[in-house]
Amino acid sequence: MLPSQLKPEQFQAYSPLARELAVNRLPLLQQLPEAFVPFLLKEIVSLDSKFPSERAEIASQLAYLENLPVPQRDRELATFASLKLSPELQQFDWVNHPQQYLEKLSAHLWATHQMDKFRSASEEYIDNFYKAMPAPEPATHRFTAVLIGKGVTQTNYRLFRKLRRQGTYYSQVKPENGLATILETAEARAKANVAPFAHWYIDGGHAVTNSSSTLTTLSYDGLAGIRTALNARMRRAYDAHLQSEAFRTMLAQMTPADLGLHGAGGEEVMQSFAVSLLTEGSGTQVFSTTFVQWAAREALRRARPLTLVVRFTPRLRERPMNELLAAPPESNEVDPEGSLLDADMGAWYTWLNLQRLTGFAQSTCLVWFEDHTEAVALGPKMARGAQVATPIDLQELLRELA
Repeated sequence: MLPSQLKPEQFQAYSPLARELAVNRLPLLQQLPEAFVPFLLKEIVSLDSKFPSERAEIASQLAYLENLPVPQRDRELATFASLKLSPELQQFDWVNHPQQYLEKLSAHLWATHQMDKFRSASEEYIDNFYKAMPAPEPATHRFTAVLIGKGVTQTNYRLFRKLRRQGTYYSQVKPENGLATILETAEARAKANVAPFAHWYIDGGHAVTNSSSTLTTLSYDGLAGIRTALNARMRRAYDAHLQSEAFRTMLAQMTPADLGLHGAGGEEVMQSFAVSLLTEGSGTQVFSTTFVQWAAREALRRARPLTLVVRFTPRLRERPMNELLAAPPESNEVDPEGSLLDADMGAWYTWLNLQRLTGFAQSTCLVWFEDHTEAVALGPKMARGAQVATPIDLQELLRELA
């Protein structure tokens, strides 16, 4: 089927918001190349489970394409229109299954040596879009706090090797009530800048906030039921010797309903986000540090929060994946020291991912060795490569960082 043949009734299987958007933009979709429309539909079909920032970007992208003069739009998308597609792709139901179509398209482009041309065209299109429709500046400066090393009593490992060059290292931080102080700071920011999914707390163990918290909270322990259901499916796939490509497709098609979840509104958004973390990330199902690092990355990329508190906790000691999936929870041994190294690198990656967001020049970040005296603070007020050896409590440090 060609895009020009699209009709409103073909979007009946879409969820309400997605169907409304697709039908409203049908005249635009009908004019776009066959190899391009599924990329838009992949984002539109899951619109109801996306964060506000993602919905806004989809709307901006459609507005960008709609507002381009037709000759200019045709020139910009000419490479997509010139791709030679197989009969199988042309007959595939890309309206209702855009993700599966794109997987087949990728394989086809590699096999027919068209991938380089496609990639160059994609990069050029995205670059033009962001130049014309830049992401909005944040309502206030972004603040990220990363807590590492929970459960480690002492270590000879030199922490923050990469981060020290980017900010100020503190060696005499008073650790009393540290987690509570950081969460209070995050709560205050959430109350001062109210917006859905703008203030996050991600914990690798059990979240410590109460039910009245204004933070969007996600914890590894809180997803135990989902992880158990998913791990059982993965274990059966391993036992059946499912091919890696089929295994990946199985995970990519997993929905919250497949794992017993049925939410609506904001709950649906968070359930879909949690399932994506566990099905798209490698090791997020069994290693809490991997889960936290991936969750922080995806929250920054997708939700673009103003506030993000990330807390790493001890993960399981590393073993082959099939053993970890098969072993009962009580038989698994944790590895605090190894988890500290994971978390230290995870903090560095979180800082790098923060740099991808608008307003980064004003962003601040605190990385703290939980329950210990070491921390590094990064931001426009913090001298790079500096060290402070005088005692300071976390509340005072947070004020200096603000």
